[in-house]
Amino acid sequence: MNETVVTYLGNDDVESENKELAEVRKELAEERAAMELYGAEGKPEEGLNTDTGVSGGPMNTISGVLLDPQNVKPDDIRLYDIAHPLSFICRGVGQVKHFLSVGQHCINCAKEAEGRGYSDRVILACLLHDGAEAYVSDIIRPVKVLLNNFDEIEERFQEAIYAHFGLEDLSEEERELVHLIDDAMLWNEAKELFAHVEELEPPLLSTIPNFKVRDFQEVENEFNLMAVNLLHRLGDSRL
Repeated sequence: MNETVVTYLGNDDVESENKELAEVRKELAEERAAMELYGAEGKPEEGLNTDTGVSGGPMNTISGVLLDPQNVKPDDIRLYDIAHPLSFICRGVGQVKHFLSVGQHCINCAKEAEGRGYSDRVILACLLHDGAEAYVSDIIRPVKVLLNNFDEIEERFQEAIYAHFGLEDLSEEERELVHLIDDAMLWNEAKELFAHVEELEPPLLSTIPNFKVRDFQEVENEFNLMAVNLLHRLGDSRL
């Protein structure tokens, strides 16, 4: 017959156990409070801006850099953190006939700028013009206008990207050239990939864009190679 051994705790033992439980409860409460304030990643590293009262904590990137979305700096930017996710993100939030990555869209825009004989600065700006989407994803225009401050957040990332790659001084004329190519490419993508398209002829392009489904790694590699070559031609080694 098995004997049941019962251990009775003395007053000192009970008091000690209660203290341990109290410490555990305190730690759990602190962790829960930190998650509510900073998000699942916990308290951010020293130096990150958390004074707004709405911080979700630092943002993880594929390179391992932790950055503060409310205080993005050019030094936070890495080419890998742009090229890699853009090869995975689909244009039009996936509401297209087949997959076309934002990375491929950017490559097409850069090739179009080159086909039009634009400067290497404009070609590089075209390649990087949707770089912010590597951090905030691709929000379609009809939804973007409904989101308070989203343009401001996206611009914060985009300007940090331009600055990192030596394009912080892009002129209004250069920015307009990038915008026109972006719009022209969007119209041509719509004709190829969208279910509903207005009965208007898309703007003419000087190149034949590649709208085929491509391997993620292939797109990432081409994006990286184009960026490196353009930076080399511009005499800039920043990646």
